[in-house]
Amino acid sequence: MNVLSKQSLWELVKKGNKSSLYAMIGNTVLAVAKGAAYMVSGSGAMFASAMHSLADSVNQGFVFVGSVLSEKEPTEKFPTGFGRVINLFCMIAVIVVSIMAYETIKEGIHLINHPAEVRGILLNLSILLLNIIIDGAILVKVMKEIGEEARDIRKGMGIIQGAIKNVKKASPPTRLVFYEDVVAVSGAVLALIAVLVSYFTAFQLLDGIVTIIIGFLMVGVAFRVGYDNMVGLIGVAAPKEVEDKVADMILEHEMVMDIFKMRIIQEGRYYHVEAYLELKKGLPLSQADDIKFAIQEKLIADPDLTDVTLGIIEDDGVQGWERDDGTIH
Repeated sequence: MNVLSKQSLWELVKKGNKSSLYAMIGNTVLAVAKGAAYMVSGSGAMFASAMHSLADSVNQGFVFVGSVLSEKEPTEKFPTGFGRVINLFCMIAVIVVSIMAYETIKEGIHLINHPAEVRGILLNLSILLLNIIIDGAILVKVMKEIGEEARDIRKGMGIIQGAIKNVKKASPPTRLVFYEDVVAVSGAVLALIAVLVSYFTAFQLLDGIVTIIIGFLMVGVAFRVGYDNMVGLIGVAAPKEVEDKVADMILEHEMVMDIFKMRIIQEGRYYHVEAYLELKKGLPLSQADDIKFAIQEKLIADPDLTDVTLGIIEDDGVQGWERDDGTIH
């Protein structure tokens, strides 16, 4: 591999999803620590939490690689780019989560039938507190990243509300890390409660119950992420907010009378725009072409838009482009 190829690869790696990279590293550390704690303590909740961290680590590794490949520029053979590659890698991650969820639920059922005595309470508590700290920090970072990708940056506690509101606008890897880390933090808190109750009381069944709950939370993540990426592989329309933003950018030009037709398809974290514009009557073809290219350059300068194809027709005198709020341009 020559120097240019190495530089090109490094440029792709730098564009990869940072949340998935940090989450992979953090969850690898947690999976090893929790696995060791399970071997010492015999806690089923710790086993479930270890399986979840292992699943997250593998998933987020896949997702990071996919996010790097999806940043590859379009080629002659693949003119629309590689945005949907990330959806494919996220689907692989869903399979991993599903397998780990099955193993977790099976272990929970076993623990209900055969409760295990919890040992090494200090070790368990230390690992689970570490889990909450690490996954909590990753969750905060991914919520901030959702705000950045949605162009809705907030401060303080507002990032929680912003993340919940804008998660559908985030890229597939960011959404996956968000969902998985919500379950990871919730699962760690549940496991902490189960360890304390099982150690200090005679209610040993809670260990198995919490293990099953964590398993079903993982199933929920698998279904949510699986659905999001299935529609992404098929090709999903951009959110209405994105459509309105693009329409406003087009209609800002004084010679654009209306939008005859527009289609915006989401490809990974980016969007492809196809539109027919109605220009003012009587314009010479050369001027109409200049207007089209000026609008095209303006749209392609937006970091969320990677491909813009525009057609031009003469204004038919009928205003047809209407937003959801009833505004007619």
